[in-house]
Amino acid sequence: MWTRTANGRVLHFYLAGINNQNFLMRDKETGTWWQQITGKAIYGPLKGSALELVASDELTFGQWKSEVSDGKVLAPVAKFTKEYDANWEPEVAKLPVVISFPGTELKSRDVVVGIEIGGAARAYPWDSVVKQAPIVDHLHGTPLLLVVGKDKKSFRVFVGRVDGKETEFFLKSETKDWTLLDTATNSEWNFQGCATSGPSQGKCLDRVPALKDYWFDWRNYHHDTTIYKH
Repeated sequence: MWTRTANGRVLHFYLAGINNQNFLMRDKETGTWWQQITGKAIYGPLKGSALELVASDELTFGQWKSEVSDGKVLAPVAKFTKEYDANWEPEVAKLPVVISFPGTELKSRDVVVGIEIGGAARAYPWDSVVKQAPIVDHLHGTPLLLVVGKDKKSFRVFVGRVDGKETEFFLKSETKDWTLLDTATNSEWNFQGCATSGPSQGKCLDRVPALKDYWFDWRNYHHDTTIYKH
């Protein structure tokens, strides 16, 4: 998700096309073309500019509603509802890709969680994330904590530091609600990354932007990416 402001000007975007199976946007104000995955202008008067990343989550509606009970939902336009398949992801996964990277251990349509920090990028295979979460890792000197919700679909990534100190976390299995414990203070943390009890109560972990993507797409725009292995 990106802001709509570039060089101090609010822009309005529409679908302009597909580039290597990645969404291309064009703004009405200048006619500049923008790449979805990077937020960068690739052609036109604003070429070289970049939109600012907005923190966002990939959650199931159930998870989101449990956290934001009074939140608003963007309703679909009724006349177009039938044009969208509720199970579109499995169908898209069957389509051939226009670019591939033979020689890597991942298949083109393998789903990954992509993280980039300070120019360093890493792909976390989704199957591994679901099986191993919470995952503790390091990227570009930053301790990372990858978590998956009870629904096995919602995920978030945090900086694994409490009060500036690197900390490890593990899932507290004997509780009904999704709960993490940290090894430094033995505080309990919820899925939003906030401590609900213990010495750290009231504190929240810093968030890390992450993108759920197909391997071929992530690799195409992050040439030096590594792959998480454990």
